[in-house]
Amino acid sequence: MATIYQVSELAGVSLATVSRVMNNNVRVSEATRNKVLQAMEQLGYRPNSIAQSLASSRSNSIGILVSELHGPFYGEMLTGIEAEFRAAGKHVIIAAGHSERATEEDGIEFLLSRNCDALILHVEAVSDQYLIELNKKQTPFVLLNRQIAALADRCISLDNELGGYLATRYLLEQGHRHIAYIAGPMWKTDARDRFHGHQRALAGYQLTAEQALFFEGDFRETGGSKGLQALLASGRPFSAVVCANDEMASGALTAARELGYEVPADFSVMGFDNVNFAYYTYPKLSTIDYPVSAMGQMAARWVLKQVYQQSSIEVQQVFNPQLIPRDSVAEAAIT
Repeated sequence: MATIYQVSELAGVSLATVSRVMNNNVRVSEATRNKVLQAMEQLGYRPNSIAQSLASSRSNSIGILVSELHGPFYGEMLTGIEAEFRAAGKHVIIAAGHSERATEEDGIEFLLSRNCDALILHVEAVSDQYLIELNKKQTPFVLLNRQIAALADRCISLDNELGGYLATRYLLEQGHRHIAYIAGPMWKTDARDRFHGHQRALAGYQLTAEQALFFEGDFRETGGSKGLQALLASGRPFSAVVCANDEMASGALTAARELGYEVPADFSVMGFDNVNFAYYTYPKLSTIDYPVSAMGQMAARWVLKQVYQQSSIEVQQVFNPQLIPRDSVAEAAIT
């Protein structure tokens, strides 16, 4: 097995230079870097990651904790993060918190034990105070889809309230006045913020949200299906349904079709997220764009800038949602 000493000898450079090349140190000329890389390839040398870590005080790995691993939303988030780190020669370790406080804390402790250089956290159940205390520890972290005033410099967030407002205002502009709402779990900040945006849009038209036209779902397709069935069973008329995410909107579309309703002829359906399948539902889903892949990239860039000292990188911390009108929303037949 080839050694770093043999690489140094073949390339005609010092051990320190070989080490700098392995750790992507910028203080190496391109010509020297190429000589070292060619020597490594010729000898079949593979750097020992543990030795690299000890030599550089860096593991070149980043821990990522997300709420779930299922579904297109988290897939897009993780893809955006991993692609950015892969381009920078870094690796990721992924854990899931399942929106439970104990599991999220356990996941964070696991990632800290793996000697990660930094953490990217999409957490919902741990308290603000827990994260403020975590910030006192040695490992830096950045938060996705969460805003904490005391940690504002490390938050990458979306204006969910604005997104909820845009979704309902669009329906109101189409003449809808009886608008049902299928919410996410209301203990989650983003679910509450989206519903508050819905209420603000209604208030602009001197309307209020009817309790009979409200259903608390679970951010999954089953929640959308059960929600629509409950709304129809309430006996209260409605011409449109706002769903707090696209998965529930997809469930609502399926349930409507199975129950013999046509969307948008019988009622319009609005989603939130603009995940990749939203364009391929029938009808194509009107929704609110949540740029989760770009936000994941920004979280990765925050780490590259703050931890790996890539000072030229620009980081956007607050994102605004955008309306994506498609075929699942039509003008109201009766105002």
